[in-house]
Amino acid sequence: MYERFWQQAGDKSTIVIPGWQSMSYFSDAGSLCWFLEPDFAQEIIRLHKIVGNAVTEDRHIVVGTGSTQLYQAVLYALSPQDAVEPLSVVSAAPYYSSYPLITDCLKSGLYKWAGDARSFNKEGPFIELVTSPNNPDGYARQSVVNKSGGILVHDLAYYWPQYTPIISAANHDIMLFTVSKSTGHAGMRIGWALVKDEEVAKKMVKFVELNTIGVSKDSQLRAAKVLQVVISSCQYPTSLGSLFDFSAHLMEERWSLLRAAVRQSGLFTLPEFSPGSCSFLNRSFAPQPAFAWLKCQELMEDCEGFLRSNNILTRSGKHFGVSPQYVRISMLDRDENFYIFVERLSTIHLRHSIQVDERGE
Repeated sequence: MYERFWQQAGDKSTIVIPGWQSMSYFSDAGSLCWFLEPDFAQEIIRLHKIVGNAVTEDRHIVVGTGSTQLYQAVLYALSPQDAVEPLSVVSAAPYYSSYPLITDCLKSGLYKWAGDARSFNKEGPFIELVTSPNNPDGYARQSVVNKSGGILVHDLAYYWPQYTPIISAANHDIMLFTVSKSTGHAGMRIGWALVKDEEVAKKMVKFVELNTIGVSKDSQLRAAKVLQVVISSCQYPTSLGSLFDFSAHLMEERWSLLRAAVRQSGLFTLPEFSPGSCSFLNRSFAPQPAFAWLKCQELMEDCEGFLRSNNILTRSGKHFGVSPQYVRISMLDRDENFYIFVERLSTIHLRHSIQVDERGE
């Protein structure tokens, strides 16, 4: 979805890295996160201050190979090394489908996936993952476990003004962000964490060191350049506006088309969101998430299978801890693919009616 903006940006986002540059493991040997490129750290702070979506003062920045590695680093950092049993990890359903897979992939003795935070009642310490706006349904989230002993990790990958109103600067102990959702550069594989506690940050750095001996400098330098262009587009907008103006307008248009298609089909429902006042865009609007959380009518028990039979690929709700009547659909594809998707969705009722009539005959 973001390609058109970056195509117009042209050479502004281009960098040249000579063969002799960035050859060492170290970026700043004296800093806590010794593999974090100083230029990238500087642009992260500038971007958050301009957008106003996160507090960066008195925070340590830890860079990772996407927020996926940072999530693993957080689990490692928060888990006691001498615990008798693994630390429970929970999140309220519907939760990000990769959380259970990533948590349990190595069958670690330090932590284990414990399911839906709403039904969690085990005694002892635990980690609660709070994704806000939530992936897959787009709602703003807060902690739901009503007991002591928990440590909160806030995944704020989608807390950017193209997806949701920026109400205030997030101010949590551990906050995860990623370039892929903020600028569209998923292939760069860069994320960052804002961490309040120095010891937790040190342990996260240690995990990345053990896991990959740091993070690609080339990707960090490119990410720094990309964030520079984003910041510049906010200060000196192009004909497309800032990156956030461009993408917010596009998301608004896409959600309008999708809701019209759903109404026309008569077979699905979508979440409804209340508008909020965005301090960055200086206007009020309802959230327009990066994913559509679609629910099939009651008679369809396998929404993913039904849509696949109509040439629409989705991800079933069963992967997110809920009923397979739900599916998640990306709203961030290229224009031509999105328009094909909307057209197919809007005419499903016609094909469905024909199939029902044929079975009746």
